[in-house]
Amino acid sequence: MADRGGTIYAARPWLRQYSPGMPSDIEVPFESALDMFNAVAASSADRPLVHYFGRTLTIGEVDRATDALAAAFVERGFARGERVALYLQNVPQFVLAVIATWKAGGIVVSVNPMNKGRELTYVLEDSGASVLVTLESLYAEVARDVVASVKTVRTVVTTNELDFLGDERPALLAGSTKAPQDGALDLVALIAAHDGQKVPSPSLRAEEVAFLSYTSGTTGPPKGATNTHRNVVFNSEAYRTWMSLTPDDIVLGVAPLFHITGLIAHLTVALLVPMPIVLGYRFDPATMLDLIERYRPTFTVGAITVYIALMNDPTCEGRDLSSLTKLYSGGAPIAPSVVERFEQEVGAYIHNIYGLTETTSPSHGVPMGARAPVDPTSGALSVGVPIFNTIVRVIDDEGNDVAVGEIGEFVTSGPQVVTGYWNKPEETAHALPGGDLHTGDVGFMDADGWYYVVDRKKDMIIASGYKVWPREVEDMLYQNPAVREAAVVGLPDEYRGETVKAFVSLRPGATATEAELIQFCKERMAAYKYPRSIEFVDELPKTVTGKILRRELRTQPSG
Repeated sequence: MADRGGTIYAARPWLRQYSPGMPSDIEVPFESALDMFNAVAASSADRPLVHYFGRTLTIGEVDRATDALAAAFVERGFARGERVALYLQNVPQFVLAVIATWKAGGIVVSVNPMNKGRELTYVLEDSGASVLVTLESLYAEVARDVVASVKTVRTVVTTNELDFLGDERPALLAGSTKAPQDGALDLVALIAAHDGQKVPSPSLRAEEVAFLSYTSGTTGPPKGATNTHRNVVFNSEAYRTWMSLTPDDIVLGVAPLFHITGLIAHLTVALLVPMPIVLGYRFDPATMLDLIERYRPTFTVGAITVYIALMNDPTCEGRDLSSLTKLYSGGAPIAPSVVERFEQEVGAYIHNIYGLTETTSPSHGVPMGARAPVDPTSGALSVGVPIFNTIVRVIDDEGNDVAVGEIGEFVTSGPQVVTGYWNKPEETAHALPGGDLHTGDVGFMDADGWYYVVDRKKDMIIASGYKVWPREVEDMLYQNPAVREAAVVGLPDEYRGETVKAFVSLRPGATATEAELIQFCKERMAAYKYPRSIEFVDELPKTVTGKILRRELRTQPSG
């Protein structure tokens, strides 16, 4: 492989160094994600696939139910290449609807269940979805009015979070009631009506789109990333190999399934291995702690805020969480002090992982068994090394490769990179010129091959002419034992241009003043970096995936 100035780096040299026995490259084992599921359905029908509170669905039960649901779609005019939008929480029906969509030859459109009418309308119209599968509550509150105006949606299927429960009802669902909706078909009834039916295999090709995953829209309207079957199968296999996952493992579904982490690191890797996935409707720390003790999951990938919430939950003390041996975190910067605190209090080391919707989840990761180094200058925790078959450049604003240790934008190429954005050729050409993804993330690679994300390009603060990266200040705040979560933004300042402001929530029972935290940072950071003001909040605003929303903090009134 050519080395253009020392900044085109693949995983090959460092995987062998940090994880002996790890292959440098992997093969894509199936043509499509549907082929992947069909293989385990043929060989492992009796194995459990979904645990949902007191109910377990086997692979064979899922196979039969998705045959029936696919037949129901096709009977109602669904054709190959059409889109099915899933507006659901983490319930078994999400898994069923994904597989049924593929069996019918369609594309899955994953929709954030927190979306309101305007946002749902945009996704349905942009994707041209002809089928909507949603919870009864979301249909009644949001989707009913939306689908009345979206011309492409011909079929609405509703379901309920109680439908696949066993004999018990968890506290999280105490207020749920079954409420069939006029104008919509019931998912359970559809499956029963078409039980035993099958549709001809669509023979999906690797280049066909498996998921339309919508970006968060931080720099404009959300865009539908075209995650192909090749992308999905490759990164499912990457997870299996990277984490040494076997059928003896169990994945804990802490990430929302609509998000790329939930889709790949939970759902499709579970289909591939195969291994059970534990679902709990939505993330609730106490509920997840109950499910960990009940089902003994071994593996998960979640935002660092998930781990913070688990270890700070009042019911965490005394819990047996020893089954969790393969933990990864991605989606947001991780402060080294949080990883250390979690390991001390819970007993497991959190490995870093990094990727984007456009890389179909991971492009970098810390190999299992290795510990991520901390950059001595910035204090940043490494996001790992590029995974299999992946090349990452670090470039300056002119597109030139920078030297080792210098900061630039990550540009990624590999089998997991999407082909583009749905019906958006200009945005595709801008973000993926020549097929290489310009990530918008800024960082560097050290001399040993470890990568570090400094921040998003757009979040950089210019204070008195100096560059300040918010995550460096956040990492410093996390070193204070009173701090639970922190977020840093730049605000306009007449004298400095921008000034550094921090928003902080404290750990239960902890106390700290603004002056104390400012002094804590001032003693440990350059004068231009430390926060000039700190505002205390009960909770920081987050996406449903747990990523802290700095943009909301910039615009909210000071408390």
